[in-house]
Amino acid sequence: MAPRKEKKPQAVYTLLVDVGRKPGDGLPDGAVGAALMCFAAGVDEAEAVRETVAILKQAEMAPLDVTGYGTLEEREAQGHEIGEDERALMARAAAENAVIVAQMAPFFDEGTHEGGHA
Repeated sequence: MAPRKEKKPQAVYTLLVDVGRKPGDGLPDGAVGAALMCFAAGVDEAEAVRETVAILKQAEMAPLDVTGYGTLEEREAQGHEIGEDERALMARAAAENAVIVAQMAPFFDEGTHEGGHA
């Protein structure tokens, strides 16, 4: 009998995802994009990122960039203050093996620059 492969335990990763505009994305009128703070379950950060990007695309969003901030333990070791609300959402992401969007901050063009990057 073949040995059973041990299933790696999942962790919850904190990810900051920048999204652009796409029809049907649900962002407010006038927004040019948004930053989404997500808690995503995965066996490693790469899996958490892949799952998050896939789910955001299914939700008609346009993910552009993802920054990982690590697990709860890694964030605590870096001195991040993590409130009870965040901890509850992380626990829910772990329990449901899910991606949870905890916060959304839309970006609005201030009109101070045109045509992209200088």
